[in-house]
Amino acid sequence: MRQIFFTIAILFSGFSSLFANDPVLMKINGKPVLKSEFEYIYNKNNSNNSLDKKTLNEYVDLFVNFKLKVEEAKAQGIDTTKSFVSELSGYRSQLTKPYLTDAKVDESVLQEAYNRMKEDVEVSHILIRVQQNASPADTLAAWKKITAIAKRIEKEDFAKVAKEVSEDESAKENNGSIGWISAFRTVYPFETMAYNTKPGTISKPVRTSFGYHIVKVHNRRETLGEVLVAHIMRFTEQGNDDKNKAAKTSIDSLYNRVKAGDEFGKLANDHSDDKGSASKNGELPWFGSGRMIPEFESAAFALKNIGDVSEPIKSSFGWHIIKLIERRGVASFESMKEDLQSKVKRDERANLGQKSFIAKLKTDYNYSVTPASIKEFADLLVNKTLADSIYQLEISKLAKPIMSFGGKTLTQNDFANFLKANTFTDKVAPSDIVEEKLTAFAEKELLAFEDSQLEKKYDDFRFLMQEYHDGILLFEVSNNEVWEKASKDTEGLEKYFNEHKSDYKWEKPHYKGRVIMCKNENTLKMAKAIVKKSHNDSIDKYLRTRLNDSIQYVKIEKNLYVQGDNKHVDKMVFKSKAAVEADKDYPFVFVTGRLLKLIPEDYTDVRGLVTADYQEYLEKEWIAKLRAKYPVEIEKQVLETVKQN
Repeated sequence: MRQIFFTIAILFSGFSSLFANDPVLMKINGKPVLKSEFEYIYNKNNSNNSLDKKTLNEYVDLFVNFKLKVEEAKAQGIDTTKSFVSELSGYRSQLTKPYLTDAKVDESVLQEAYNRMKEDVEVSHILIRVQQNASPADTLAAWKKITAIAKRIEKEDFAKVAKEVSEDESAKENNGSIGWISAFRTVYPFETMAYNTKPGTISKPVRTSFGYHIVKVHNRRETLGEVLVAHIMRFTEQGNDDKNKAAKTSIDSLYNRVKAGDEFGKLANDHSDDKGSASKNGELPWFGSGRMIPEFESAAFALKNIGDVSEPIKSSFGWHIIKLIERRGVASFESMKEDLQSKVKRDERANLGQKSFIAKLKTDYNYSVTPASIKEFADLLVNKTLADSIYQLEISKLAKPIMSFGGKTLTQNDFANFLKANTFTDKVAPSDIVEEKLTAFAEKELLAFEDSQLEKKYDDFRFLMQEYHDGILLFEVSNNEVWEKASKDTEGLEKYFNEHKSDYKWEKPHYKGRVIMCKNENTLKMAKAIVKKSHNDSIDKYLRTRLNDSIQYVKIEKNLYVQGDNKHVDKMVFKSKAAVEADKDYPFVFVTGRLLKLIPEDYTDVRGLVTADYQEYLEKEWIAKLRAKYPVEIEKQVLETVKQN
């Protein structure tokens, strides 16, 4: 129901002026409502394709009623409750996300990834490892190694050098070859260097989380797409000739059985050593280039037609027979967009949009720092850590300006408080630590400042926040004054029903009572005796507690029945001639209750209808009270100038 009221709220939520010199259209409890606010809402929700178009005067009434309810919610202090503030804050944190990033960069990152997925790149590399948080000395040492290697491969064979010096352990076996890659197959800096290097050439050194790489691009091709295959596998073991011969004999035998017409899936299920896929008739997940070992991938993509089966192929794991089940190309950008967004979130490129946005904020708000104030933090950190209590005490005494933007100045004390709450770092040198933390501090403060400006800068954001603000208030106050009140007010419901009984007249007689089904004749006799002696409200309880134990001897169905609802009521009350087939488990049945003609006995017989009507009655009464409580002034001359689409 709350979601419904958010939808209703947008019909009437308070929008700020869209135009300069915007005249006041009305005042609610002395608070002005501008013409543009009403005009925007009226035309937005009374468009040509609207299912429930309203006249201008009808809309004025609806709008005023909405404003009065929101005003009453504020008067009751609902907008100051902890639950309201928390809920609105939660919505705001979600709404701000698109406004605190560079949307163009975010979109270009997705488009870049999609374009790369349409093309594969065949690469080799040489790696010199260095940790991300390495000391300047270790980083320099790694850099010297990789630049020396770069000079060697200007004259020497890349594969030979890779095998000799690469710190990727697999290079000794594959000469540095990675094979075909596509987007998201490697870390982002490596991927970018690979796609930005021409086939047949070698890249400059590139730094990733693993260290420094030199990338050689062998070839590029249009992506092969993805394939869905099944396989039968027999494991081999290095150095175990007997087992390997047996595996080869077994895979050849299985291949001959496939060719002879035996069902591939059953053979995989019964004989494949890959138990993970064997239980699925050998089927593997969809994969594209770079996902599987090269020998397997090449054989899978070489299959041309659905149903084709490869000859046994050897990989580093063993022997395989592969069957092509399905093939697909790269889907459209729009259909893949959600999946691309999910992958980007787990990737190094995830923060590119926000970093670009922060850079723009620094320019827009004339961001500047005071180097001398920053240096004091680094000087005090020598031979200490951020968590050192002495260091924290020393920096707490600093108070000079350290940065400014958008007319706001932050001091060393502000930065000191940030450092106390953020002591973890991978850096070693004091200047590096302070620089890292200062960057994080500046980003946090810039984003918080921009967040505080969103309502002033963006009409659509202001409109959305107003929608949620008023929607929550509308729901809570309406629940208090109408919905929950109506459902709990049994005296009011009964009184309203008695005053409007004729409104609930039925077209057919109703039988109000119970159908009682018994397991045997003795239970039937006892059940009838209990019904005869018990008050109507206690019948169900007594029947269950006195007749049912570990075995259910009696079943009870209680309802309002019209003819056709229940076969037993039809026969015993409405005197139907149709035969009734007895339930084999509960063959003994009787009914108890009374036949109501065309008028319900009390409001509980039509509770849903009465509750809805009573809510409408309370709503009208409430609006009348609100109109009496809060003055409403409408400028008729301004109303006449409202533009109508």
